[in-house]
Amino acid sequence: MKYYLKIHPTDTVAVALTPLKKGSVLPINDNTTITLTEDIPQGHKFALTDLAEGSSIIKYGNPIGIATQPICKGAWIHTHNMKTGLSDLLSYTYQKEDITEQKQPERYFQGYRRKDGRAAVRNEVWIIPTVGCVNNVAQAIEKSAQNDIADNVDGVISFTHPYGCSQMGDDQEHTRQILADLINHPNAAAVLVLGLGCENSNIDVMKNYIGEYDPERVRFLVAQECEDEIATGTEIVHELIHYASQFHREPISCSELVIGMKCGGSDGLSGITANPTVGGFSDRLIAMGGSTILTEVPEMFGAETLLMNRCENESLFQKTVALINDFKAYFKRHDQTIYENPSPGNKKGGISTLEDKSLGCTQKSGTAPVKGVLAYGEPVSTRGLNLLSAPGNDLVAATALAASGAHIVLFTTGRGTPFACPVPTIKISSNNTLAQKKQNWIDFNCGVLVDDVPADELADQLLDFVIEIASGKQAKSEEAGFHDMAIFKQGVTL
Repeated sequence: MKYYLKIHPTDTVAVALTPLKKGSVLPINDNTTITLTEDIPQGHKFALTDLAEGSSIIKYGNPIGIATQPICKGAWIHTHNMKTGLSDLLSYTYQKEDITEQKQPERYFQGYRRKDGRAAVRNEVWIIPTVGCVNNVAQAIEKSAQNDIADNVDGVISFTHPYGCSQMGDDQEHTRQILADLINHPNAAAVLVLGLGCENSNIDVMKNYIGEYDPERVRFLVAQECEDEIATGTEIVHELIHYASQFHREPISCSELVIGMKCGGSDGLSGITANPTVGGFSDRLIAMGGSTILTEVPEMFGAETLLMNRCENESLFQKTVALINDFKAYFKRHDQTIYENPSPGNKKGGISTLEDKSLGCTQKSGTAPVKGVLAYGEPVSTRGLNLLSAPGNDLVAATALAASGAHIVLFTTGRGTPFACPVPTIKISSNNTLAQKKQNWIDFNCGVLVDDVPADELADQLLDFVIEIASGKQAKSEEAGFHDMAIFKQGVTL
């Protein structure tokens, strides 16, 4: 078993892969050892050399912060003796990285082919409220329809939310766009759009955002216009279940898969085990012609140039610059600190600064070139690696990934969470302890990398597992019946 890891040859810190005791003598290379001057918790950093006050602390081969006091070799490095080195809005220069794109043999999953030609990994009936006022009605219809579900229909699910009225400007537009994206999502074989009747985002308005639709697939119900909305809604859902039952699984190329990538409750091992494994998966899927989406823009701060220089062309570089600076401007408009991150849980797990968090977070993107940069709510249109504008909040970001077309979301975590999103949400543990403790949450364990499991082998295993999920295997959150949805709230409420 490995006890610590020096990630990059130029790093001035190493990360404890297991709790290490003060006085432990660790071999650094064939001729050198280091003696720890204090206890080092799992996932936390210790100095490999003496560091002067004001010097850069290097991890992942990049600065993750600045020493706030002299730090001796073997000492624990964390928030008590380092700080962020990030500043305000920045100017960037495009320095394109030369990337050789890989090719892998075609593989297939057992999915659903929709009438419009799109692929899906689930065959569900969704109930989408246009406004929070009818949330309870949507849930009542969902409950009453459970006994009618056909064998090859994966479920009837309502996605409640508190929006759809009393909104203005971009805030209102974003809500309408996300709801329309979900109505059009291929994992939904059929959809009941449930309105109240007097809301800003009423059904007549929403139809402009939905665009062309199959009237057999998408049905509408205005609660104020019927005598018993629950009974009427249940009858409509029964008809939608019958419509959905015509679809059956068939072999579909993995080149048609779109997979979202997200992390949350991260720890000091996330950027070493789980996130690089997802990055290896992403490279493999893209090499087959598939697509992945990376989001959490505030958690790109400090690592953004690594993504910018992987942009396929100057236009995508400029879009990525805008992606970063627009989010910083959003913080400033609300008089908030741009770098108010990482979270208390992140810090407890060993992440000290936003640079530390971001450099670990962006490991999920692998090494492929950036082929697309998406606005919030914008669907994927280019195969390959896409960057999506959305915040770091777990539910909001995961919903945004689904709305942009992700069939499945991969969620890496060091501390664990039970949440889900509108599409299958695979929980990937960064450490063995979490995987063993929360077997009802965790689908895939990357903590075994500490036990010398080869990284390439684990990425191959994750690819196989994702294909299983795409072919019908339920994620743990699906087994629990969890389906969450959250929209990025901006602006005033009337």
